[in-house]
Amino acid sequence: QVQLVQSGGGLVQAGGSLRLSCAASGSTLRIATIGWYRQAPGKERELVASITSGGRTNYIESAKGRFIISRDNAKNTVYLQMNSLKAEDTAVYYCKVDLPIFGRPFWGQGTQVTVSS
Repeated sequence: QVQLVQSGGGLVQAGGSLRLSCAASGSTLRIATIGWYRQAPGKERELVASITSGGRTNYIESAKGRFIISRDNAKNTVYLQMNSLKAEDTAVYYCKVDLPIFGRPFWGQGTQVTVSS
């Protein structure tokens, strides 16, 4: 079974930075498509950033120029670097991994990101 362990959340002031990590065990992320999602209270979960096995990245419009998704194959870990954080970025962030060998995605446990003014 694939296990995803997230870390790196916390409280920062607006304009600050955080780096979220999603470490996988049970399978390699090298062949996976990975997404970072977030969900604020009362709102739908939304895709913030994604990266394919080939390294192609995509970002939600509000994250462009501020967030960077990356993968370290040696550590089997995916990161979301978040810069110039805004209060509107406050949410629980989740990583999701899609592997071609499995018929369902795998989700991390979620981590709280709170941006204060």
